[in-house]
Amino acid sequence: MDNYVTGAAIRTLRERKNMTQAQLAEKIDVSPKTVSKWETCKGLPDITLLDPLAAALDVSVMELMSGNAVINRNVSANMLRSKIYVCPVCGNIIHTMGETVTSCCGVTLPPLEAEDADEAHAITLEQVEDEQFLTVQHDMTKKHFISFLAYVTTDRFQLVKLYPEGNAECRFRFRGRGYLYLYCNRHGLMRQKV
Repeated sequence: MDNYVTGAAIRTLRERKNMTQAQLAEKIDVSPKTVSKWETCKGLPDITLLDPLAAALDVSVMELMSGNAVINRNVSANMLRSKIYVCPVCGNIIHTMGETVTSCCGVTLPPLEAEDADEAHAITLEQVEDEQFLTVQHDMTKKHFISFLAYVTTDRFQLVKLYPEGNAECRFRFRGRGYLYLYCNRHGLMRQKV
């Protein structure tokens, strides 16, 4: 991982549970002095203790490592609140419907922030039968390409993976208003309202 659990994270999560250092130590079978050392940054928990420590604090290991409890506030299941993550190592695309701590290839991923599509990344739509044919006039070389196109409404998330040396095009069946997203490997996530 690119980060490790910190003493401040352990203290914050322990205090949220209204737990003393001694109570936490008892739950994971270490001494209270050990917990104190972790919290004062005089030591780190062994990797074998991450699972029991996370369980004692009622968080996932990723939440423990980030120091923040993940609370999904997307209670209405509105897909427009979706988060998209792209791994810079392998190109894996991850979609979530709310807050999460996401990692891939040992890297903790931040959610991508979409910019409005510029002229170089404009998506052209053409009606073909009952679908929309989308095209992007963009290079599709191995070094500069569109990785995916997605169509998102309040109740749907559709994604088509694209590959270098292919065409930046796909078809979607539109239902309602929403956003089209594209991801350029050099310029990031962009969106266009439809």
